[in-house]
Amino acid sequence: MKDLIVVATITAKDGNQVIVREALERVVPPSRAEAGCIRYDLHVDLGNHASFVMLEAWRDEAALAEHEATPHFLELVQAVGGKADIQILKLNQVL
Repeated sequence: MKDLIVVATITAKDGNQVIVREALERVVPPSRAEAGCIRYDLHVDLGNHASFVMLEAWRDEAALAEHEATPHFLELVQAVGGKADIQILKLNQVL
């Protein structure tokens, strides 16, 4: 089975860029330490510094579900709730 790939685009609403970025930065180290995490990388859009992209790779759907139940992920959800627009793609590699 191929890894589960997640591409999360998080765009901070006006005046919330610092809060959103700090919350995203805090979630990276503990997420990378999770057993099912293969990749968890935070990027910023060079053309829009209020837009962030998290590129993730997980062992499988169960590993992602475990991640989404962790205290650090739930803290992130609470910290950015209402302060950012979020779009999430869950992908499996075809070739």
